[in-house]
Amino acid sequence: MTDNEAYFESKSFLKILKKYEESAKSGQATYMDADDLADIADYYQLQGRTEEAETVISLALEYNPEAVGPLLYRGREAINRKDFDTAQSYAERIEAVDSQEGLYFKGEILICQEKIEEADELFRENLKEIMPDEQMDYVYDVASLFSDYAIFNKAFEWIARSQGDDSDEFKELMARTLFGLGKYKDSERIFNELIDHNPFSAHYWNALASAQFMNEDYNAAITSSEYAIAIDPNDPESILSKANGLYNLGNYESALSYFKRYSELMPHDEFGYLHQGTCLINLSRFEEAIAILETAEQESDEKSVYLVDIFQELAFAYSELKKPDSGLYYIDKTMELDCDHTNMEIIKGHILLANGRMDEAKQIFRHALRHAENAPRAMLRVIVSLYDNHYVNLSYILLKTFFKKVDDDWKEGYSYMALCCLDMNKQDEFLHYLKLAVERNPKEARTVMNGFFPEDMRPEDYYDYMLNKMNGQ
Repeated sequence: MTDNEAYFESKSFLKILKKYEESAKSGQATYMDADDLADIADYYQLQGRTEEAETVISLALEYNPEAVGPLLYRGREAINRKDFDTAQSYAERIEAVDSQEGLYFKGEILICQEKIEEADELFRENLKEIMPDEQMDYVYDVASLFSDYAIFNKAFEWIARSQGDDSDEFKELMARTLFGLGKYKDSERIFNELIDHNPFSAHYWNALASAQFMNEDYNAAITSSEYAIAIDPNDPESILSKANGLYNLGNYESALSYFKRYSELMPHDEFGYLHQGTCLINLSRFEEAIAILETAEQESDEKSVYLVDIFQELAFAYSELKKPDSGLYYIDKTMELDCDHTNMEIIKGHILLANGRMDEAKQIFRHALRHAENAPRAMLRVIVSLYDNHYVNLSYILLKTFFKKVDDDWKEGYSYMALCCLDMNKQDEFLHYLKLAVERNPKEARTVMNGFFPEDMRPEDYYDYMLNKMNGQ
């Protein structure tokens, strides 16, 4: 959750929002602060209510053409259009009213132009002019700006200038920055400290759950999300967090119920419907999956980052219902989107193979591999498709050859080789490849092999568990 999102949930903002919406509903204009109106426009924009946002921001500028909030709104609109000259003109107008906000916005423009070092230099030069008692606020603002734009290395550098500020604000910023740098354990530690200060913050519990989830500690993430749900039973972020944790543990029935709850709270977010569909596919409820995935498609626009996944899941569902042509139709729809087209072609081959059209599948696989120049990951995806379609012996032979060609530090595919060996009753080889799988890629091992082990077992324990089981212990 960003600082803005936290503010939008605050009592003070909700009071302002209520005042505006009651005024708009009654048709009787009530004067409001232009910067407060800009906050309302940002809120509407975040919800995808663009027309309402435009109405509010126009009213704000009518009330006060030089108010910083509305000028920032218009400036960021220009940034989104890549119209940096217009954005710069807004920065000059802002600077004339509030020199500090104008400077921040000039730096933001540079960041959006990917001129990161120039932005950093601008902020460092200005730091020399900041009064000592105001420097920590300035450092926090600059670090937050870099963090908001996912420039986490720069955010970390600026946080280091905080001279040991131990406030919750700086701690949270550090935790978010460490999360962005992939240091999930460190991020988790700091969020735990913040929770010790404020155990009734659903925001902190959700952030902790995210760090645990990224560290693949799904049980802990679920527990943290449950604390957040206890604090606010209707918080979409908490419910989604628990759904994701359950899904990654392979508990699809429970995950489905939480994705449904999320969609009830966020009915226009395609993400919830997509993952309901994925759960239903994993539960072999394909017709239900198609219906909910069609809802996901309806709620998506052409810019949705989830559209490729929606089409892919629809294709799989139709394939399982032995309607390959309908499945291929959805794969063809991805060809106009920005995605891994080689992977889509391999999925097309997979659908053909699953429906007994071996010759067509071979042709598609060959074309995909030529297009990918026989890249190892493309080759592995073809082999996995063969395994999934019960060509176990062929998969075993191909994987043997494959592992001889890849680098010594290659991490993928060992779980599938372990399954091949298990299916072929090659117990010694099964244990060998299981050990490699959990050492080199525990995440893949959990995804591929979790059905053979207790739900809450860590992949790192799979080998010893299976060894003891085979020895009758």
